[in-house]
Amino acid sequence: MKFATKAIHAGVHPDPATGAIMTPIYQTSTYVQDGVGNHKGYEYSRTQNPTRHALEKNIAAIENGKFGACFGSGLAAIDCVLKMLNPGDEVISTNDLYGGSYRIFRTIFEKYGIKFHFVNMQDVDAVAALVNGNTKMIWVETPTNPMMNIVDIEAMAKISKAAGAMLCVDNTFATPYLQNPLDLGADVVMHSVTKYLGGHSDVVMGALVCSDENIANEMYRIQNSSGAVTAPMDSFLVLRGIKTLHLRVQRHCENGEKVARFLATHPKIDKVYWPGFENHPNHEVAKKQMRGFGGMISFNLKGNQLEDALSIVKKVEIFALAESLGGVESLIGHPATMTHASIPKDVREQSGVVDSLIRLSVGIEDADDLIADLQQALA
Repeated sequence: MKFATKAIHAGVHPDPATGAIMTPIYQTSTYVQDGVGNHKGYEYSRTQNPTRHALEKNIAAIENGKFGACFGSGLAAIDCVLKMLNPGDEVISTNDLYGGSYRIFRTIFEKYGIKFHFVNMQDVDAVAALVNGNTKMIWVETPTNPMMNIVDIEAMAKISKAAGAMLCVDNTFATPYLQNPLDLGADVVMHSVTKYLGGHSDVVMGALVCSDENIANEMYRIQNSSGAVTAPMDSFLVLRGIKTLHLRVQRHCENGEKVARFLATHPKIDKVYWPGFENHPNHEVAKKQMRGFGGMISFNLKGNQLEDALSIVKKVEIFALAESLGGVESLIGHPATMTHASIPKDVREQSGVVDSLIRLSVGIEDADDLIADLQQALA
């Protein structure tokens, strides 16, 4: 079954009671049992809910995985994976990391005796040099947030397998439509479902997908024990959102390319970060492991003045100044003071998150209107 068909049908069946084509919203906390232990597969909605169950199967299918689990946010999903580690374990991750991931690594799990290394993951040898007997996880973002760096997933898989470590990939920016890390050797895929999978800026959710039964058993044990699950209504909304994921991401890619090429020719802009450019670092890797380059773009201004960046993000009219990404509407953000404010200034600047950096989530509006909006703001 190909992607578009899976997006619409995987995990979803007509309601046996009524024939409803849409999965019902099972807004219930508990389920009546015919006798002790004699039930229809559901006992309590923290453990399992039919609406969430359908979504988990759907997300697993579009990621070419066997097991899926949904959580109250992307960070709750990351929290679940990190709880598979033990004190003394070490994690290798990218030095260009989403601020929330960096924060949960450093301020929550580091104090429980887990050590984190941050490195330029485009340099495969630099990653391999950090591996030791305590390395239990390699955490990858690709494309990275917000510098759009591309990490070679197959190369990371070889390193992780040799080390006996778990390879986890944050696939939020690429989406399952453009990239499938499990097919490239990853053990776990994470999504901030809030973004492209939901696609309409009306849900906060996270998800994990894997194919290994042992990892899945731990994932479900922690999901049930920690309780950071998503609600039935949110699960319904994301099931609906995924039905158009392939159509939306196609338009995100088309618009993203047009906007990126416009920005690359503008005299006030220093650099544009978009994996589709032939001179983008690891462009060839992106071509190999992705089926398109997405609608996420970052750029910085000549002169690197904070005031100029803040002026531009306020002057746009169609782009909305807001955190998050991946919705049908275009968003603009200033990473240094918004999504990556929790990362110390010297650390974020080393990876390129300077004061004049602006990040765009290019939506599915008319590309000409988006370009005209950026033109007037830059003027």
